[in-house]
Amino acid sequence: MEERYWQKEIETAPREQIEAWQSERLIDTVKRVYENVPYYRDMMDKAGVKPEDIKSRDDIVKLPFTCKQDLRDTYPYGLFAVPLKDVVRLHASSGTTGKQIVVGYTKHDLEIWDDCTARQLVATGADENSVVHVSYGYGLFTGGLGLHGGAQHIGATTVPVSSGNTQRQLTIMQDFGSTVLCCTPSYAMFLAETAEKQGIPKENFKLKAGIFGAEPWTEEMRHEIEKRLGLEAFDVYGLTEIIGPGVSYGCHAHDGMHVNEDHFIIEIINPETGEPVKEGEQGEIVFSCITKEAFPILRYRTRDIGYVKYEKCSCGRTFARMSKPMGRTDDMLIIRGVNVFPSQIETVLIKMGYLPNYQIIVDTKDNLDTLAVKVEMGEQHFDDVVKEINRRESELAGELKSLLGVNAKVILCAPNSIERSEGKAKRVVDNRKK
Repeated sequence: MEERYWQKEIETAPREQIEAWQSERLIDTVKRVYENVPYYRDMMDKAGVKPEDIKSRDDIVKLPFTCKQDLRDTYPYGLFAVPLKDVVRLHASSGTTGKQIVVGYTKHDLEIWDDCTARQLVATGADENSVVHVSYGYGLFTGGLGLHGGAQHIGATTVPVSSGNTQRQLTIMQDFGSTVLCCTPSYAMFLAETAEKQGIPKENFKLKAGIFGAEPWTEEMRHEIEKRLGLEAFDVYGLTEIIGPGVSYGCHAHDGMHVNEDHFIIEIINPETGEPVKEGEQGEIVFSCITKEAFPILRYRTRDIGYVKYEKCSCGRTFARMSKPMGRTDDMLIIRGVNVFPSQIETVLIKMGYLPNYQIIVDTKDNLDTLAVKVEMGEQHFDDVVKEINRRESELAGELKSLLGVNAKVILCAPNSIERSEGKAKRVVDNRKK
């Protein structure tokens, strides 16, 4: 397949050019932020850093980090670098653990965002002949409007379905001839599962590609989605604080996600010390925005865990490639002193043939942490005798112990007994007292 690009001269630019753009734009952004955002000016003054100290992208390590609490402390507009009259759209996080994170966009910011998601869509093979089915939520969440803008930008027929009403989604996908599906990976699995239950063969769909993100998912899950929906599944990465979907994107090589480095600088740091780690080494992902006008956040600690590599991809793109996030520092479970990521558990479940739904339950008994994993059985196993179910629970528990290093109680339960989500899946229930 011939590789296609939205902006080839940028996506395949020499590393020297990419780094020159980053240096120039970082210097400009730091100066603009220092002059227009009092909160950032105070942070930099306390860190003993002045705009003139930033002479290239290598000097980014001199700047202080920004974290989610900074965004809450300045709610709603305290980190905006332009007057509100120049802001044409607001997005916000869900605010489930505190005040919402509010982010603004100028007209130019939205044009940048459209280019970023257009690159993603074209990398999957989408063009003006595509029918892009956007099942991410619209509204304050960035997913729906983010992919919507990119789809319209490349001239594709855009179907703004939003999330929910699964039966209607399946009908539209068939009747409208959707060729690109955009949603969370867990919802893609739910769509596949529902279609199978209703006897709808995957051949009824014209899907060619899927753009899935907004939650952690494994390579094993990618292959399962591809098999069940008959498409090629691609990663997309983004977060409200940076721009939304399109910060980085997958290609046909499926070897990491290309960071849109003309707009963002990625760093990987040791989450404990804040120091940079070596290329290819795992750590916390940090992003800086170097072209955004309204909300140019600098050195934002995402809490996502991953790594980055810089060699040219087989697809021809020269942007740095970040790994699929392996979990989050704030989602990591510490069970009896052992670090456990939900993605590790999912890898074992898929390898052992258990999909699509599971839930991890953490509790305390006799002052010790306990880990339980509820896993739905497939219809073919539900009639098994109790002895056989117990055997398979023990087998799965053994596999989890081998990978995680801690004991997990496995509970195989009836099909469809774990609540589904039409947005981000709730995989972890932590009942421990905080």
